[in-house]
Amino acid sequence: MTTRWLFGDQLGPHFADDHQGPLLMVESIGVLRRRRFHRAKAHLVLSAMRHRAAEAGERMTYVQADTYTEVVAQHQDAGDVEVLHPTSYAALGLVERLGVTVLPARGYATAREDFERWAEGRGSRRLLMEDFYRRARLAHGVLVDGGEPVGGRWNFDHDNRLPPPKGAETLGVTDPWWPTEDEIDAEVREDLDRWERDGTVRTIGSDGPRLFAATRAEALAALEHFVEHRLPEFGAYEDAILEGDPWMAHSLISASMNLGLLDPLEVVERAEQAYRSGAAPIASVEGFVRQVIGWRDYVWHTYWNQGDDYRHENALGARQRLPQWFAELDADATDARCLSHTLGRLSEHGWVHHIPRLMVLGSYALQRGWSPQQLTDWFHRAFVDGYDWVMVANVVGMSQHADGGVMMTKPYTSGGAYINKMSDHCGSCRFDPKVRVGDDACPFTAGYWWFLDRHRETFAGNHRMGRALQGLDRLKDLPLLVEQEERRGNRAPRVSDQTD
Repeated sequence: MTTRWLFGDQLGPHFADDHQGPLLMVESIGVLRRRRFHRAKAHLVLSAMRHRAAEAGERMTYVQADTYTEVVAQHQDAGDVEVLHPTSYAALGLVERLGVTVLPARGYATAREDFERWAEGRGSRRLLMEDFYRRARLAHGVLVDGGEPVGGRWNFDHDNRLPPPKGAETLGVTDPWWPTEDEIDAEVREDLDRWERDGTVRTIGSDGPRLFAATRAEALAALEHFVEHRLPEFGAYEDAILEGDPWMAHSLISASMNLGLLDPLEVVERAEQAYRSGAAPIASVEGFVRQVIGWRDYVWHTYWNQGDDYRHENALGARQRLPQWFAELDADATDARCLSHTLGRLSEHGWVHHIPRLMVLGSYALQRGWSPQQLTDWFHRAFVDGYDWVMVANVVGMSQHADGGVMMTKPYTSGGAYINKMSDHCGSCRFDPKVRVGDDACPFTAGYWWFLDRHRETFAGNHRMGRALQGLDRLKDLPLLVEQEERRGNRAPRVSDQTD
């Protein structure tokens, strides 16, 4: 009889509902020993895997081992082993070396073969996410009536870029749904504690109560709670940051989808029901749908379409090592409030939403010239929803512009003015977002111009960068700025560094 081998990110019913035979799952301690993951992520993944095994009962063989190879080989001696297409090149290479039958991937709205046909049909045209997203909406009948987008527009992004309400400490929406830990969670925590004590495993970040769903039932509860209580407020403020409101109106289900506990189509169907019933506005629902079957699927397909060498792209020649203060999530290392607060939240939760990821953490790394490969690995390990396929395209392609413009036509970085507009960080920061040189100079404002100066030749032919480069030429204090930022280099931004 054929055994279906499930990886730890293939945990939902749609990964086994067509298979009546035995199931196999391997918990490899070697994975945790080789790399330092966030403690919250290690806990979540182990908890989710063990919960899935408990639910499957005797049908599931759950093995704790050093490597996958020894366990799978034993099962191959007893019969055929099959696996659904893994989510990384490394895992795919492993199953192919083992001679395991590989079935098509699941857990994504658009099949790989469908994306490749679309990509080939584009010819020399860029593989624009917006075009892919509209095609997916039509293919799956999501938010369309008679082949046309509901609300008369495909994209409501313009309505979804509001800064946080002035003077507000929170958005005032209902808190997210939170899970209740059980004996499996206690067992996982005891194992992690023991492994860390004996030096087998090392983690980063804090160990706190589990915040993200580890079972199918929990994931469905989190989705339903989001749609009913938080989705209506999601759109307008999805790009905003409030220090007193780490969750804003975000869904917090990315980890659930990336563990395979939720299928993206059931997620968007539930969101569409809210719009059709009048419970949520079109701008919020469309913005959420775009994240789920637009951007998420697009990142997945970009990962495979661009090939395994894509992770090594480094068009801007960024080779500085990630500094220890950043890699260790040391919130106290810097006086820059946005960096300090974001690293602190990440250390505490293993999660911050997409704007702190892109416009605080990623933007700062881009300005400093940090290695995109090291940064990709760090994002993978530091976030509860981080996986190889998630972070390669998001970091190499979008955040660090290391692919030279395959995904994005211009780099995603800014001075302090953007952070000041979209957050409440700057009001309590020692640095001034309007100042670029001197004691009060904002490291993002100074870093932005330093980045442009280093790469002005690279971006000279990019029409979207023309205005920024013109602004660079008008800076009379540019030599002082460059000297200041070169002196700081990779050190955590401190007020005292400005005049050392």
